Amino acid sequence: MPSEHPARAAAQRSMRAVEGKTKEIWLDLFADDAIIEDPVGASPLDPEGKGHCGRAAISAFWDTFIGPNHIRFDIRQSYAAGSEVANVGTITTTMPDGTTAIAEGVFVYRVNAHGKIVSLRAFWEFEKTMASMTRGDRLTDFRA
Repeated sequence: MPSEHPARAAAQRSMRAVEGKTKEIWLDLFADDAIIEDPVGASPLDPEGKGHCGRAAISAFWDTFIGPNHIRFDIRQSYAAGSEVANVGTITTTMPDGTTAIAEGVFVYRVNAHGKIVSLRAFWEFEKTMASMTRGDRLTDFRA
């Protein structure tokens, strides 16, 4: 996957920081007024569907949803245009108790003129991801 496009390069740095569990490096990739919508719209991760806006909210997003888990990205396609990149792929999240969830989706990053991420919008279906949850070799139902 070529990395010359600024949004693609920022997305790749973001994914490496998440996989490497380097919070400060990850936070430094974002503009002060950036927003993360992961997933886009209302969900148990963001009941109002307004996203996580600003450095404090993005830091709290890391502490709650990224930091405790092991996250792996498998990007199969990447389309860059303007100041954005849309990555198509799979995010596999393994929680501390061994539970694994798989989110198939499209992950859109927009950067400013300085290459800082101003928007991260993750399009994945919460219910499908919950239905994918497994612990060891058995399916786990977390929807109840």
